[in-house]
Amino acid sequence: MKSLVTSLCVVLTVVLLLLGGCKSKEEAPARAAIGLPAPPFTLTDTEGKRWSLAELRGKVLFVNFWATWCPPCRGEMPSMEALNRSMQGKPFQMLTILVNDDPALARNFVASLGGTFPVLVSPDDAVGKAYGITGVPETFIIDGEGLLREKHIGPRDWNSEEAKAMLRSLIP
Repeated sequence: MKSLVTSLCVVLTVVLLLLGGCKSKEEAPARAAIGLPAPPFTLTDTEGKRWSLAELRGKVLFVNFWATWCPPCRGEMPSMEALNRSMQGKPFQMLTILVNDDPALARNFVASLGGTFPVLVSPDDAVGKAYGITGVPETFIIDGEGLLREKHIGPRDWNSEEAKAMLRSLIP
């Protein structure tokens, strides 16, 4: 009888352990994927203005993750500024999101370039996590319907005819 009780205890313990391991785990947040809706965000820029992805619907969005401590990020900024100026008057919005950096340094750096684009701050880097960034710079292009159309890892000449043509193809 004692061996039966011991066996039942062992079986019960195993069953409880198995059931404990089958608990539904909290699902990870959806990550950005080409062709799917871009993860929503609302952030404040270094000037105190609030920016919401939902409020920008209808515009092609250029969302660039960067940092002042990143030489390739700093290197692509002049071409981003030239692109931003060339897209004025079109349904286009360039947004940059600072990653692990000092907002005051970023504001001063962009000002030194004569930058015309906002620098958004994501204090806990939740937006970078939602977009699944692996480093900086990374750029995401979102169409007017809010769908992610392009993802570019690393620096790029954003003022090139190729980049401008890609963006113009998304503007109705």
